[in-house]
Amino acid sequence: MESTNRSDSPISVEPKLTHGKAAILGFQHLLAMYSGDVIVPLLIGAYLHFTAMQMTYLVSVDIFMCGIATLLQVKRTPLTGVGLPVVLGCAIQAVQHLQQIGGTLGIASMYGAIISSGIFVLLISSLFAKIRGLFPPVVTGSIIAIIGFTLVPVAFENMGGGNLASKNFGDPKALIVAFSTVAIIVAVNVWGRGFIHSIAILIGILAGTIIASLLGLVSLTPVSEASWFRIPQPFYFGVPTFHWSAILTMIMVTLTTMIESTGVFFALGDLVGKSISQDDLKRGYRSEGIAAILGGIFNTFPYSTFSENVGVLQLSGVKSRKPIYYAAGFLIFLGLLPKVGALATVIPSSVLGGAMLVMFGIVGVQGVRVLQQVDFNQNKNILIATISIGMGLGSTVYPQLFHTLPQVIRMLCTNGIVIASISAVILNFLFNGYNHEL
Repeated sequence: MESTNRSDSPISVEPKLTHGKAAILGFQHLLAMYSGDVIVPLLIGAYLHFTAMQMTYLVSVDIFMCGIATLLQVKRTPLTGVGLPVVLGCAIQAVQHLQQIGGTLGIASMYGAIISSGIFVLLISSLFAKIRGLFPPVVTGSIIAIIGFTLVPVAFENMGGGNLASKNFGDPKALIVAFSTVAIIVAVNVWGRGFIHSIAILIGILAGTIIASLLGLVSLTPVSEASWFRIPQPFYFGVPTFHWSAILTMIMVTLTTMIESTGVFFALGDLVGKSISQDDLKRGYRSEGIAAILGGIFNTFPYSTFSENVGVLQLSGVKSRKPIYYAAGFLIFLGLLPKVGALATVIPSSVLGGAMLVMFGIVGVQGVRVLQQVDFNQNKNILIATISIGMGLGSTVYPQLFHTLPQVIRMLCTNGIVIASISAVILNFLFNGYNHEL
């Protein structure tokens, strides 16, 4: 994707963005990704029957490591850091496979597989970055669009209460809160001015939480039960063990997250006006690899680039990395103070779902904007976009279509983002070849 207003230099900090405003914007990024991040340790911990003490540690250290992983990605060093305003969080697509590994081979094997997958990413980061020529606008636009649109069902699930199996799913109170949150975000974004316009999502989440509390949907129990201070401890759940089947499974999961992160990198680059080079991709992959290794050592999870924050950047209009540094700092701080961090867990799922609907929709439309650069007078480009987006949406709505396939293949085909990415890359290569100019 090329654009005349792009620069290959790192994204600069807006001179008018004060530390106070940057901190507020950073808090907005934190809230946007908090639910999606905390849900991973909650799901895995519950599946593995963790005690209350173990669960508290798992959530706290996960938040802490999200901050560390974000710093690794946003800060450019000679070897790491994509240098874009991006927040990292737990890779949700890894949940099912981590549950299976932990449930069959044990917790130690689960963390051994995570460490191994991180090492694998480090080893192939340079090679994987060389495939940049496989990502012209018709591919990146399709991937970015599908990243947003396939996540809309997640937003709807949260809008209804977060648990499809619950008898209270879709409760009128939850719907009132969800759509009120959407309406507030839209109103602030349309009629807000200056800095108020930039924090539309934050205002929507806070106002939605207040409305939810008036309807009796907010509980402060998690805050009262959380401890005040917790230092992350390496190998808290024991020394990792290494099983080839678990390692192979996590390597396959890691490849899907790398493909997804590639799409998000291009989406962010298009948004902030920066051409994503091969070196940028290499640094980005390395950062995620190191984050996964640290996740295994501190007994958390692999980390990937959160697409939610693309929508936050689009709505706020602030494309500096400065707020992201604050977001990372807040995450590290909250990870050390579980009681303070638990305050964010009282935000109802319906509120977060309303915010997600706006953010994911924005990401999808950003992909459509990229596709506007494509020459669709050529039928082959129409086919590339049509089939890849169709595959992504179809596998998201009906993943049961692939239930008879082997597990490894099924894992790839039932992830809408991954199957769309693979389809777009293969079709583009067959029809257009490798673009050496990218």
